[in-house]
Amino acid sequence: MKPILISAAVALVVSILFTPYLIRVFSRQGFGQEIREEVQGTHAAKRGTPTMGGMAILVAMWCGYLVTHLMLGDQPTATGLLVLGLTTALGIVGFLDDFIKIRKQRNLGLNKTAKLVGQLVASVLFAILAIQFPNRNGVTPASVDLSFLRDITVISFGAVGFVIFAYIAISGWSNAVNFTDGMDGLAGGTAAMVLATYVLISFWQLRNDCFGAGPAPGCYTVRDPLDIAVVAAAGMAACVGFLWWNAAPAKIFMGDTGSLALGGLLAGLSMATRTELLMIIIGGVFVVEALSVVLQIVVFRTTRRRLFRMAPFHHHFELAGWAETTVIIRFWVLAGISCMFGVGLFYADWLALAR
Repeated sequence: MKPILISAAVALVVSILFTPYLIRVFSRQGFGQEIREEVQGTHAAKRGTPTMGGMAILVAMWCGYLVTHLMLGDQPTATGLLVLGLTTALGIVGFLDDFIKIRKQRNLGLNKTAKLVGQLVASVLFAILAIQFPNRNGVTPASVDLSFLRDITVISFGAVGFVIFAYIAISGWSNAVNFTDGMDGLAGGTAAMVLATYVLISFWQLRNDCFGAGPAPGCYTVRDPLDIAVVAAAGMAACVGFLWWNAAPAKIFMGDTGSLALGGLLAGLSMATRTELLMIIIGGVFVVEALSVVLQIVVFRTTRRRLFRMAPFHHHFELAGWAETTVIIRFWVLAGISCMFGVGLFYADWLALAR
Protein backbone atom coordinates (compact mmCIF):
# COMPACT_ATOMS: atom_id res chain seq x y z
CA MET A 1 0.00 0.00 0.00
CA LYS A 2 2.84 2.43 0.80
CA PRO A 3 4.16 2.65 -2.82
CA ILE A 4 0.64 3.37 -4.08
CA LEU A 5 0.13 6.18 -1.57
CA ILE A 6 3.52 7.74 -2.33
CA SER A 7 2.91 7.62 -6.07
CA ALA A 8 -0.52 9.21 -5.75
CA ALA A 9 0.68 11.92 -3.34
CA VAL A 10 3.64 12.95 -5.48
CA ALA A 11 1.63 12.94 -8.73
CA LEU A 12 -1.14 15.00 -7.12
CA VAL A 13 1.23 17.67 -5.82
CA VAL A 14 3.17 17.89 -9.09
CA SER A 15 -0.02 18.11 -11.14
CA ILE A 16 -1.58 20.83 -8.98
CA LEU A 17 1.60 22.93 -8.92
CA PHE A 18 2.87 22.35 -12.46
CA THR A 19 -0.44 23.01 -14.25
CA PRO A 20 -0.64 26.73 -13.34
CA TYR A 21 2.95 27.11 -14.54
CA LEU A 22 1.89 25.71 -17.91
CA ILE A 23 -1.11 28.05 -17.94
CA ARG A 24 1.19 31.06 -17.58
CA VAL A 25 3.71 29.84 -20.15
CA PHE A 26 1.14 28.81 -22.75
CA SER A 27 -0.84 32.04 -22.27
CA ARG A 28 2.29 34.12 -22.94
CA GLN A 29 3.06 32.03 -26.04
CA GLY A 30 -0.51 32.25 -27.33
CA PHE A 31 -1.03 28.49 -27.26
CA GLY A 32 -4.82 28.74 -27.23
CA GLN A 33 -7.52 26.25 -28.16
CA GLU A 34 -9.46 26.56 -31.41
CA ILE A 35 -13.17 25.72 -31.20
CA ARG A 36 -15.26 23.62 -33.59
CA GLU A 37 -17.56 25.72 -35.74
CA GLU A 38 -20.59 23.61 -34.76
CA VAL A 39 -20.32 24.63 -31.09
CA GLN A 40 -19.12 28.20 -31.51
CA GLY A 41 -22.35 29.51 -29.99
CA THR A 42 -21.93 27.77 -26.63
CA HIS A 43 -18.16 27.49 -26.53
CA ALA A 44 -16.99 30.68 -28.28
CA ALA A 45 -15.80 32.16 -24.98
CA LYS A 46 -13.38 29.23 -24.59
CA ARG A 47 -11.43 30.15 -27.71
CA GLY A 48 -7.87 30.99 -26.73
CA THR A 49 -7.89 29.00 -23.49
CA PRO A 50 -4.43 27.40 -23.12
CA THR A 51 -4.29 23.81 -24.33
CA MET A 52 -1.75 20.94 -24.27
CA GLY A 53 -2.29 20.69 -20.50
CA GLY A 54 -1.91 16.95 -20.84
CA MET A 55 1.80 17.64 -20.43
CA ALA A 56 1.14 18.25 -16.74
CA ILE A 57 -0.55 14.86 -16.43
CA LEU A 58 2.37 13.09 -18.11
CA VAL A 59 5.01 14.89 -16.03
CA ALA A 60 3.09 14.21 -12.81
CA MET A 61 2.72 10.52 -13.65
CA TRP A 62 6.43 10.07 -14.32
CA CYS A 63 7.34 12.00 -11.18
CA GLY A 64 4.97 9.91 -9.05
CA TYR A 65 6.30 6.67 -10.50
CA LEU A 66 10.02 7.47 -10.39
CA VAL A 67 9.97 9.16 -6.97
CA THR A 68 8.20 6.11 -5.54
CA HIS A 69 10.93 3.79 -6.76
CA LEU A 70 13.71 6.15 -5.64
CA MET A 71 12.24 6.50 -2.13
CA LEU A 72 11.72 2.77 -1.69
CA GLY A 73 14.97 1.77 -3.38
CA ASP A 74 13.51 -0.80 -5.76
CA GLN A 75 13.77 -1.11 -9.52
CA PRO A 76 11.02 -0.12 -11.98
CA THR A 77 9.40 -3.13 -13.61
CA ALA A 78 8.99 -3.99 -17.27
CA THR A 79 5.21 -3.72 -16.96
CA GLY A 80 5.25 -0.29 -15.35
CA LEU A 81 7.72 1.13 -17.86
CA LEU A 82 5.87 -0.33 -20.83
CA VAL A 83 2.51 1.11 -19.76
CA LEU A 84 4.08 4.51 -19.06
CA GLY A 85 6.00 4.33 -22.33
CA LEU A 86 2.78 3.68 -24.28
CA THR A 87 1.09 6.56 -22.47
CA THR A 88 3.96 8.90 -23.28
CA ALA A 89 4.22 7.82 -26.93
CA LEU A 90 0.56 8.58 -27.53
CA GLY A 91 0.96 11.83 -25.61
CA ILE A 92 3.65 12.82 -28.10
CA VAL A 93 1.29 12.06 -31.00
CA GLY A 94 -1.33 14.22 -29.29
CA PHE A 95 1.21 16.99 -28.68
CA LEU A 96 2.04 17.14 -32.39
CA ASP A 97 -1.67 17.30 -33.18
CA ASP A 98 -2.22 20.14 -30.69
CA PHE A 99 0.85 22.06 -31.86
CA ILE A 100 -0.26 21.97 -35.49
CA LYS A 101 -3.71 23.24 -34.48
CA ILE A 102 -2.10 26.16 -32.66
CA ARG A 103 0.34 27.03 -35.45
CA LYS A 104 -2.30 26.77 -38.18
CA GLN A 105 -4.98 28.49 -36.05
CA ARG A 106 -7.56 25.82 -36.84
CA ASN A 107 -9.38 22.98 -35.08
CA LEU A 108 -7.74 20.32 -37.27
CA GLY A 109 -4.21 19.17 -36.46
CA LEU A 110 -2.59 16.02 -37.78
CA ASN A 111 -4.45 14.48 -40.68
CA LYS A 112 -6.11 11.11 -40.13
CA THR A 113 -3.30 9.19 -41.78
CA ALA A 114 -0.56 10.79 -39.69
CA LYS A 115 -2.48 10.24 -36.45
CA LEU A 116 -3.21 6.60 -37.32
CA VAL A 117 0.46 6.02 -38.17
CA GLY A 118 1.50 7.48 -34.83
CA GLN A 119 -0.97 5.26 -32.99
CA LEU A 120 0.16 2.28 -35.06
CA VAL A 121 3.83 2.73 -34.21
CA ALA A 122 3.13 3.17 -30.49
CA SER A 123 0.75 0.20 -30.41
CA VAL A 124 3.00 -2.20 -32.32
CA LEU A 125 6.04 -1.36 -30.20
CA PHE A 126 4.06 -1.85 -27.00
CA ALA A 127 2.48 -5.10 -28.17
CA ILE A 128 5.77 -6.65 -29.29
CA LEU A 129 7.57 -5.70 -26.08
CA ALA A 130 4.64 -6.59 -23.81
CA ILE A 131 4.87 -10.28 -24.70
CA GLN A 132 8.60 -10.29 -23.97
CA PHE A 133 10.35 -9.96 -20.59
CA PRO A 134 9.01 -13.04 -18.77
CA ASN A 135 9.68 -13.01 -15.04
CA ARG A 136 11.01 -16.00 -13.11
CA ASN A 137 7.54 -17.55 -13.28
CA GLY A 138 7.37 -17.14 -17.05
CA VAL A 139 4.70 -14.40 -16.91
CA THR A 140 5.02 -11.54 -19.42
CA PRO A 141 3.57 -8.01 -19.03
CA ALA A 142 0.70 -8.89 -21.38
CA SER A 143 -0.86 -12.12 -22.58
CA VAL A 144 -1.71 -13.28 -26.11
CA ASP A 145 -5.04 -14.57 -24.75
CA LEU A 146 -8.17 -12.45 -24.79
CA SER A 147 -9.25 -11.52 -21.26
CA PHE A 148 -12.37 -10.49 -19.41
CA LEU A 149 -11.97 -10.86 -15.64
CA ARG A 150 -8.82 -12.91 -16.26
CA ASP A 151 -7.33 -14.65 -19.31
CA ILE A 152 -9.75 -16.61 -21.49
CA THR A 153 -7.26 -19.30 -22.49
CA VAL A 154 -9.52 -20.84 -25.14
CA ILE A 155 -9.32 -17.59 -27.14
CA SER A 156 -5.67 -17.05 -28.01
CA PHE A 157 -4.54 -14.54 -30.64
CA GLY A 158 -0.99 -15.77 -31.04
CA ALA A 159 1.83 -13.24 -31.29
CA VAL A 160 0.79 -11.69 -34.62
CA GLY A 161 -2.89 -11.64 -33.71
CA PHE A 162 -2.09 -9.98 -30.39
CA VAL A 163 -0.23 -7.16 -32.14
CA ILE A 164 -3.27 -6.55 -34.35
CA PHE A 165 -5.62 -6.73 -31.36
CA ALA A 166 -3.42 -4.36 -29.36
CA TYR A 167 -3.49 -1.80 -32.17
CA ILE A 168 -7.29 -1.95 -32.37
CA ALA A 169 -7.66 -1.67 -28.58
CA ILE A 170 -5.10 1.11 -28.11
CA SER A 171 -6.30 3.24 -31.02
CA GLY A 172 -9.89 2.63 -29.97
CA TRP A 173 -9.37 3.73 -26.37
CA SER A 174 -7.20 6.71 -27.26
CA ASN A 175 -9.82 7.95 -29.74
CA ALA A 176 -12.65 7.26 -27.27
CA VAL A 177 -11.06 9.45 -24.58
CA ASN A 178 -10.29 12.04 -27.25
CA PHE A 179 -13.98 12.18 -28.26
CA THR A 180 -15.00 12.58 -24.61
CA ASP A 181 -12.68 15.54 -24.10
CA GLY A 182 -15.16 18.18 -25.25
CA MET A 183 -16.32 19.76 -21.99
CA ASP A 184 -14.46 21.18 -19.00
CA GLY A 185 -13.31 18.30 -16.82
CA LEU A 186 -15.44 15.63 -18.49
CA ALA A 187 -12.62 13.41 -19.74
CA GLY A 188 -10.32 14.13 -16.79
CA GLY A 189 -12.92 13.35 -14.15
CA THR A 190 -14.09 10.21 -15.92
CA ALA A 191 -10.52 8.99 -16.42
CA ALA A 192 -9.74 9.59 -12.73
CA MET A 193 -12.63 7.29 -11.73
CA VAL A 194 -11.56 4.56 -14.16
CA LEU A 195 -7.96 4.77 -12.95
CA ALA A 196 -9.08 4.62 -9.31
CA THR A 197 -10.93 1.44 -10.22
CA TYR A 198 -7.72 -0.01 -11.65
CA VAL A 199 -5.85 0.84 -8.47
CA LEU A 200 -8.36 -1.37 -6.63
CA ILE A 201 -8.21 -4.15 -9.23
CA SER A 202 -4.43 -4.34 -9.42
CA PHE A 203 -4.09 -4.12 -5.62
CA TRP A 204 -6.55 -7.01 -5.26
CA GLN A 205 -4.53 -8.98 -7.80
CA LEU A 206 -1.42 -8.31 -5.72
CA ARG A 207 -3.13 -9.59 -2.56
CA ASN A 208 -4.24 -12.72 -4.43
CA ASP A 209 -1.17 -13.37 -6.56
CA CYS A 210 -0.72 -16.98 -7.72
CA PHE A 211 3.01 -16.69 -6.99
CA GLY A 212 2.79 -15.47 -3.40
CA ALA A 213 3.17 -17.52 -0.23
CA GLY A 214 0.87 -20.15 -1.64
CA PRO A 215 -1.49 -20.11 -4.62
CA ALA A 216 -5.14 -20.14 -3.63
CA PRO A 217 -8.30 -20.68 -5.68
CA GLY A 218 -9.17 -17.57 -7.64
CA CYS A 219 -5.59 -16.24 -7.67
CA TYR A 220 -4.32 -14.04 -10.52
CA THR A 221 -1.48 -14.67 -12.96
CA VAL A 222 -0.36 -11.08 -13.52
CA ARG A 223 3.17 -9.75 -13.82
CA ASP A 224 4.00 -6.85 -11.46
CA PRO A 225 0.54 -6.09 -10.01
CA LEU A 226 2.02 -3.70 -7.43
CA ASP A 227 3.76 -1.63 -10.08
CA ILE A 228 0.57 -1.56 -12.13
CA ALA A 229 -1.21 -0.14 -9.09
CA VAL A 230 1.56 2.46 -8.69
CA VAL A 231 1.12 3.56 -12.32
CA ALA A 232 -2.67 3.66 -12.04
CA ALA A 233 -2.46 5.66 -8.79
CA ALA A 234 -0.08 8.16 -10.40
CA GLY A 235 -2.44 8.56 -13.36
CA MET A 236 -5.49 8.94 -11.11
CA ALA A 237 -3.84 11.58 -8.92
CA ALA A 238 -2.43 13.43 -11.93
CA CYS A 239 -5.95 13.66 -13.38
CA VAL A 240 -7.37 14.90 -10.07
CA GLY A 241 -4.66 17.55 -9.76
CA PHE A 242 -5.21 18.66 -13.34
CA LEU A 243 -8.98 18.73 -12.75
CA TRP A 244 -8.43 21.43 -10.12
CA TRP A 245 -7.59 23.79 -13.01
CA ASN A 246 -9.59 22.08 -15.75
CA ALA A 247 -12.97 22.07 -13.96
CA ALA A 248 -15.56 24.49 -15.35
CA PRO A 249 -14.74 27.18 -16.19
CA ALA A 250 -11.48 25.61 -17.36
CA LYS A 251 -8.25 27.58 -17.08
CA ILE A 252 -6.53 25.04 -19.36
CA PHE A 253 -7.49 22.11 -21.59
CA MET A 254 -5.67 18.77 -21.70
CA GLY A 255 -5.84 18.74 -25.50
CA ASP A 256 -4.98 15.68 -27.56
CA THR A 257 -1.73 15.56 -25.58
CA GLY A 258 -3.72 14.43 -22.56
CA SER A 259 -6.66 12.60 -24.12
CA LEU A 260 -4.62 10.33 -26.40
CA ALA A 261 -2.17 9.64 -23.56
CA LEU A 262 -4.95 8.72 -21.12
CA GLY A 263 -6.57 6.46 -23.70
CA GLY A 264 -3.27 4.65 -24.14
CA LEU A 265 -2.91 4.38 -20.35
CA LEU A 266 -6.34 2.75 -20.03
CA ALA A 267 -5.61 0.30 -22.84
CA GLY A 268 -2.23 -0.57 -21.38
CA LEU A 269 -3.67 -1.16 -17.91
CA SER A 270 -6.43 -3.38 -19.28
CA MET A 271 -3.89 -5.59 -21.04
CA ALA A 272 -1.46 -5.66 -18.11
CA THR A 273 -4.21 -6.67 -15.66
CA ARG A 274 -5.82 -9.17 -18.06
CA THR A 275 -9.15 -7.30 -18.03
CA GLU A 276 -9.47 -6.14 -21.63
CA LEU A 277 -13.21 -6.81 -21.99
CA LEU A 278 -13.97 -5.65 -18.45
CA MET A 279 -12.55 -2.25 -19.42
CA ILE A 280 -15.49 -1.85 -21.81
CA ILE A 281 -17.79 -1.88 -18.77
CA ILE A 282 -15.58 0.19 -16.47
CA GLY A 283 -14.95 2.80 -19.19
CA GLY A 284 -18.59 2.72 -20.32
CA VAL A 285 -18.85 6.50 -20.77
CA PHE A 286 -15.87 6.50 -23.15
CA VAL A 287 -17.42 3.60 -25.07
CA VAL A 288 -20.77 5.38 -25.46
CA GLU A 289 -19.05 8.57 -26.61
CA ALA A 290 -17.11 6.68 -29.29
CA LEU A 291 -20.17 4.71 -30.39
CA SER A 292 -22.18 7.92 -30.75
CA VAL A 293 -19.63 9.22 -33.26
CA VAL A 294 -19.63 5.95 -35.22
CA LEU A 295 -23.44 5.74 -35.27
CA GLN A 296 -23.75 9.38 -36.30
CA ILE A 297 -21.46 8.81 -39.28
CA VAL A 298 -23.12 5.53 -40.34
CA VAL A 299 -26.68 6.89 -40.09
CA PHE A 300 -25.82 10.12 -41.87
CA ARG A 301 -24.05 8.37 -44.75
CA THR A 302 -26.89 5.90 -45.24
CA THR A 303 -29.92 8.14 -44.67
CA ARG A 304 -28.49 11.70 -44.96
CA ARG A 305 -30.11 12.39 -41.59
CA ARG A 306 -28.54 12.91 -38.17
CA LEU A 307 -29.20 10.47 -35.35
CA PHE A 308 -28.06 13.00 -32.71
CA ARG A 309 -28.12 16.77 -32.75
CA MET A 310 -24.34 16.53 -32.63
CA ALA A 311 -21.72 13.90 -31.86
CA PRO A 312 -19.93 13.09 -29.59
CA PHE A 313 -22.93 12.35 -27.39
CA HIS A 314 -22.33 15.03 -24.74
CA HIS A 315 -22.91 17.79 -27.30
CA HIS A 316 -26.33 16.29 -28.12
CA PHE A 317 -27.55 17.10 -24.61
CA GLU A 318 -25.89 20.49 -24.61
CA LEU A 319 -27.71 21.46 -27.82
CA ALA A 320 -30.91 20.09 -26.26
CA GLY A 321 -30.65 22.82 -23.64
CA TRP A 322 -28.77 21.15 -20.78
CA ALA A 323 -26.23 23.36 -19.02
CA GLU A 324 -22.63 22.26 -19.58
CA THR A 325 -22.06 21.57 -15.89
CA THR A 326 -25.25 19.46 -15.79
CA VAL A 327 -23.99 17.30 -18.65
CA ILE A 328 -20.59 16.91 -17.02
CA ILE A 329 -21.90 15.94 -13.59
CA ARG A 330 -24.45 13.49 -14.97
CA PHE A 331 -21.81 11.86 -17.15
CA TRP A 332 -19.56 11.63 -14.08
CA VAL A 333 -22.41 9.89 -12.25
CA LEU A 334 -22.73 7.41 -15.13
CA ALA A 335 -18.95 6.89 -15.07
CA GLY A 336 -19.10 6.13 -11.35
CA ILE A 337 -21.90 3.63 -11.89
CA SER A 338 -19.90 1.92 -14.65
CA CYS A 339 -16.85 1.68 -12.41
CA MET A 340 -18.82 0.25 -9.49
CA PHE A 341 -20.48 -2.30 -11.76
CA GLY A 342 -17.08 -3.32 -13.13
CA VAL A 343 -15.62 -3.73 -9.64
CA GLY A 344 -18.67 -5.74 -8.64
CA LEU A 345 -18.19 -8.16 -11.54
CA PHE A 346 -14.49 -8.47 -10.77
CA TYR A 347 -15.08 -9.23 -7.09
CA ALA A 348 -17.97 -11.60 -7.80
CA ASP A 349 -15.72 -13.63 -10.11
CA TRP A 350 -13.09 -13.90 -7.36
CA LEU A 351 -15.70 -14.94 -4.79
CA ALA A 352 -17.04 -17.63 -7.09
CA LEU A 353 -13.59 -19.13 -7.67
CA ALA A 354 -12.26 -18.69 -4.13
CA ARG A 355 -14.96 -20.82 -2.52
